[in-house]
Amino acid sequence: MKVSVFALVASVGFAAAAHAADVAPGDVVYDEYGAVEQSLTGTPGNPEEGAKIVGSKKLGNCIACHQVSALPDIPFQGEIGPMLDGAGDRWTEAELRGIVANAKMLFEGTMMPAFYKDSGYTRPGKGYTGKAADDTLGPILAAQQIEDVVAYLATLKD
Repeated sequence: MKVSVFALVASVGFAAAAHAADVAPGDVVYDEYGAVEQSLTGTPGNPEEGAKIVGSKKLGNCIACHQVSALPDIPFQGEIGPMLDGAGDRWTEAELRGIVANAKMLFEGTMMPAFYKDSGYTRPGKGYTGKAADDTLGPILAAQQIEDVVAYLATLKD
């Protein structure tokens, strides 16, 4: 009995570890239109956490460019990006994931930053100021934070 219980616990632990690995920024698969079908974590996003990220100037800071009527307590919402009201009706979950991860894959020339990218940046600061870091840049948001933002945006219906 002890052996079978241990085997069950071990197999559940190994299965959880296999699903716990996030898709690395360089391994994200975008379709021809910029959508990302596969979850970056295998864990559903939390819309409440996503709302915090969208509204936080220290995290996603989406409201610097976008307006979100569902977040009326956040002042100084932006006007240069499209309003996010109705985002859950305009785009699929895969499209939202692609837009948040790297909007340039869907909207060529957009000024929206890639929130889940860690390479391919132009770093002029070193040549001009000598102060740019030599190491690589990590993504702005973690994989689960991307999933949380996607879950929140999906709740924004017209």
